[in-house]
Amino acid sequence: MALHHDIFWVGRQWAVTGAGIQAVDQRLRGVLDIEIARLWDDGLVQSRRAKPGVNTEDFDRALTTARTRFPREPAPVVAEPLPAPPVAMEPLPAPPPVPSAFVLRAEGRLARFLPQWRVRR
Repeated sequence: MALHHDIFWVGRQWAVTGAGIQAVDQRLRGVLDIEIARLWDDGLVQSRRAKPGVNTEDFDRALTTARTRFPREPAPVVAEPLPAPPVAMEPLPAPPPVPSAFVLRAEGRLARFLPQWRVRR
């Protein structure tokens, strides 16, 4: 996978881009890349760090830079359910029916035999 077009930091082996942490070596085809959504997954980070041939100093600097650039999103706030409505609540009145303003009476007739109409100015 090619490097993302937004590059924020480049080290010897790793780069922090708009896609997350990417290996500079393009022969790896994105196998070791870490997406932004998974920057805070410690299990994934440790597995990437343990791979043979990984420059750990460069990886740690890339990880620190990426985590400051893309902070962890806060946990979604769960809204409390609304309280039950009071028992003596009156229902809303039904809206009045809307009269039909235009009725087309062309069912079952060919359009070329219908009278034509024009708007006068």
